[in-house]
Amino acid sequence: MRSGLAVLAGAALLAGCSANNGDYTHSTDKVEVLSWWSSESERPALDVLVDAFKKANPGVTVIDAAVVGGAGANAQVALSERLAANNPPDLWQSLAGSAVDSWAAANRIVDIDSVFASTKIGPTLNPTILQSVTRNGKQWAMPTGAHRGNNLWFNRQALAKAGVPTPGPGYTQQRLAQDLDKVAAAGVTPLCLGAADTFTLVELFENTLLGIVGASGWAKIADDRFNWDGPQVHEALDTFWKFRSQADPNAAQTTWSEAVRKLAKGECAYLSMNDSVYGELSADGAVDGEQFGYAPFPGTEHTYLAIVDTFVAARQARNGVNALKFLQTVADPATMLAFTKVKGSVPVRRDVDTAALSPYQRGASAALWNDSVLLSMAHGELMNTQFQQALYSAVKDFAKNKNKRAFINTVQLAGASAPVGGR
Repeated sequence: MRSGLAVLAGAALLAGCSANNGDYTHSTDKVEVLSWWSSESERPALDVLVDAFKKANPGVTVIDAAVVGGAGANAQVALSERLAANNPPDLWQSLAGSAVDSWAAANRIVDIDSVFASTKIGPTLNPTILQSVTRNGKQWAMPTGAHRGNNLWFNRQALAKAGVPTPGPGYTQQRLAQDLDKVAAAGVTPLCLGAADTFTLVELFENTLLGIVGASGWAKIADDRFNWDGPQVHEALDTFWKFRSQADPNAAQTTWSEAVRKLAKGECAYLSMNDSVYGELSADGAVDGEQFGYAPFPGTEHTYLAIVDTFVAARQARNGVNALKFLQTVADPATMLAFTKVKGSVPVRRDVDTAALSPYQRGASAALWNDSVLLSMAHGELMNTQFQQALYSAVKDFAKNKNKRAFINTVQLAGASAPVGGR
């Protein structure tokens, strides 16, 4: 994913190559969709959207341009190459927030105000999520659902073997560090980690930092008022190092979905990651309440760190009419419910009845509407791409050498040259 960040920045700079507008007037018989959804839970979730679109638009062929591997990085490479050749897909997957801002500022995508109006989705969205797809008063991306990033997952059998109680209210990061030691002493790998996908490492740091600085600290980060050399950052780095040192020794060769499977099998006890984990566990046959459980990451109760996948429509789309129809399908309440049921996310529309979703998803949905909703640094929603790249480099390097000064210098330099804010 880290390499994909650089690609995204480069692709956005290709705005001058975007010579011609696409065709948003004439009906065609196809539409092309590029995404990075390829895991056991992601692929069926994409199929839900495609099948619903086909049902509503018989005779239109969906060209599936999904790119496998790299946790999104490979898809960004493919997208960059196509943008450079002025041959973009009609639609592509994007994270909300700064990524959408970049595409809009680069004149690569069209606003979709007409779709927001026809589907009446705007008033049903959480204000933070609505703002994350809005630029200069217009909407530019259609959210598919919301994942919660600040989760701690655990294998019940692994904890029982170590005599460690499952996390509950008031669970602290200090207690987690102690429990990781107890699990290790029982001969179980304490922490699952799919560090072959670097975003998992950055999510672990992000959750650790959020648990220390809280929502008020997150607001300072968003407003470029945060002290990256302050005591809270030093504490977060020390704690992150403790957690990282108890991770699977094969983490560097393990993908995020492989780490989830290890958790399901009890090969490790804990996993800190967004709730794509839930969809993957369910697809793998693991049963909530039997094999696994979950809690907010220690210190992050009453916050919802939102990771919002969206689709954007290319300005140069050859099948623009169908691209907008596809976004209408994404916004449909029944389709959104079916999609999130498979994906493990929660509907972003408040008017979707979540009674048919799992207990975890119902709880996550309640949190989306009752807790403080924050945007993710790890997924580039909160800040610009340059700062995100620096954060990835800083976290990855710190996880190897424990050099706090190097981490702080890297992040501070990035903040000075490319301020975090700018949404």
